[in-house]
Amino acid sequence: MTAPRPVLLAALAMAAASLLAQATAQGLLGGDKDDAQPIEIEARDGIEWLRDAKQYIARGDAVAKRGSFEVYADTLTAHYRDDSGDNGQKIFRLDADGNVVVQSNGDMAFGDKAVYHVDDKIAVLVGQALRFETEEAIITAKESLEFWELKELAVARGSAVVVSQDRRLKADILTAYILPDSKGRKSVQRIDAIGNVHVSTDNEIVRGQEGVYDVAQSLATVCGNVRITRGENQLNGECAEVNMETGRSRLLSGDKDQRLKALIIQTE
Repeated sequence: MTAPRPVLLAALAMAAASLLAQATAQGLLGGDKDDAQPIEIEARDGIEWLRDAKQYIARGDAVAKRGSFEVYADTLTAHYRDDSGDNGQKIFRLDADGNVVVQSNGDMAFGDKAVYHVDDKIAVLVGQALRFETEEAIITAKESLEFWELKELAVARGSAVVVSQDRRLKADILTAYILPDSKGRKSVQRIDAIGNVHVSTDNEIVRGQEGVYDVAQSLATVCGNVRITRGENQLNGECAEVNMETGRSRLLSGDKDQRLKALIIQTE
């Protein structure tokens, strides 16, 4: 079992629509009926309807499934409001608490808690061991993982790290863009890095203020007061390119008038 991709989290909303496939309440989200694909909800300790609180709660190894989308948690809670439409109720938020795993099509996200804001189609995971796994990379964060379904991107905040083989790209904030590849399959194609960017390879460390990681080409570009450190030697410039597959890097000049600097320590 493993967890999600941003687009998938849209399903979180629909998962709520059935917090009740087993409680016989369907289509609670309202909206376009053609989008109301059936969702299966299972829970070891049962599903409860709290009418006064306007909630449905599934407890004990709870799981919501819709197509290829699945969300697992100790407890799933759907919050709804009264709606004048045919359904009479509309889910506006879905909470997942305890050992949260969201997955679809091989992509997965892990956290202690998750909240999906249905109207804005934004999901936020928090916890002690936040992790987002895809075929292309593994992203971790200290503060939160956000999934923006409409924009098709994921945001990792707080000492965020993306690992590719044994190379690492770290920054205050990493934004992963879910884009179609050459075969039309959507996957993480680009990752933007902002604040205290740090790239480490087998034999060097590259530091800067911002960067872009081209996943398909395994190429990271770092800019802003860049320093490349190799042992005791250091290269300074405005930008640098790092091949995350080979571990090789090269210093780039921001403009034709800028001079690049290198500090080479001589050994006796």
